[in-house]
Amino acid sequence: MPSLAEEICIGNLGSLQTLPDSFTWKLTAADSVLPPSSAVSFGAVEESIPVIDLSDSDVTTLIGNACKTWGAFQIANHGISQKLLDDIESLSKTLFDMPSERKLEAASSDKGVSGYGEPRISPFFEKKMWSEGFTIADASYRNHFISLWPHDHTKYCGIMEEYVDEMEKLASKLLSCILGSLGVTVEDIEWAHKLEKSGSKVGRGAIRLNHYPVCPEPERAMGLAAHTDSTILTILHQSNTGGLQVFREESGWVTVEPVPGVLVVNMGDLFHILSNGKIPSVVHRAKVNHTRSRISIAYLWGGPAGEVQIAPISKLIGPAEPSLYRSITWKEYLQIKYEVFDKALDAIRVVNPTN
Repeated sequence: MPSLAEEICIGNLGSLQTLPDSFTWKLTAADSVLPPSSAVSFGAVEESIPVIDLSDSDVTTLIGNACKTWGAFQIANHGISQKLLDDIESLSKTLFDMPSERKLEAASSDKGVSGYGEPRISPFFEKKMWSEGFTIADASYRNHFISLWPHDHTKYCGIMEEYVDEMEKLASKLLSCILGSLGVTVEDIEWAHKLEKSGSKVGRGAIRLNHYPVCPEPERAMGLAAHTDSTILTILHQSNTGGLQVFREESGWVTVEPVPGVLVVNMGDLFHILSNGKIPSVVHRAKVNHTRSRISIAYLWGGPAGEVQIAPISKLIGPAEPSLYRSITWKEYLQIKYEVFDKALDAIRVVNPTN
């Protein structure tokens, strides 16, 4: 749990008039958002990840191309009602608008994941991030909701349960499309097929509510530092204030501006492993704003529970394309990521796959 001094900062960031040294990042030219060479005049449209209509007859090809090119894409006509998106955003805003002391009553424990606090990647960085968040990873969040909303917790638990259910269905649908673009199906992932047949869940989902308060010096601050997700995939709903950026070698940092009703999908480390490196795990971050706060809700769809061994899909490897990664459990991978952060994939890579 954060120290008292840290807690006050985390809960009251939006009220600060100056940027504390502990939140001041030394950003280099490489950290800037690099416009494409075509953007030479006012009104030029900056490059961004594609928006794909899930009702498009060519959706599998479109998603496959976006995954291979960007490791991310945006989706329209995804089946999630605008009311539910509005409700989950309203829930998040209501939570983060609470007094700092109230939010801290729902702080995550040292051993737990669910609850209020700073980003989980914070220990890997010297400087602090200009954000606060709330994680829903298991049923314990209901106790937090009772603490936060003594009279309305039933309403807010209902919204969260509906959102998780809808995200889980959407994640499964997206997984089928992405696998299809590689010429395989869920049945080709042996452990996933067994779990589906037994009625168990292929992946375990978690929700992360994020709040990026107004910042006095956004050019010197960082909402969420650059990282990849450990997941199979992540589905993000963002409010109407931009801040999400993805990194692409050819373009540098590219801002993903919010589009009403459109969700952002980014591929994680776990799918990178399953695809034997064919689909990149996209590096992304969040910047902050001088005049407007930002809310985002991430559905992090991770690996299966237990001792299920995850490895590159057998149909995607062969003499010409040997397996790049050793098999690993979801729990073990998370532990490695927690220890070495951005070196986690390197840590499980087969050094010389031809031998």
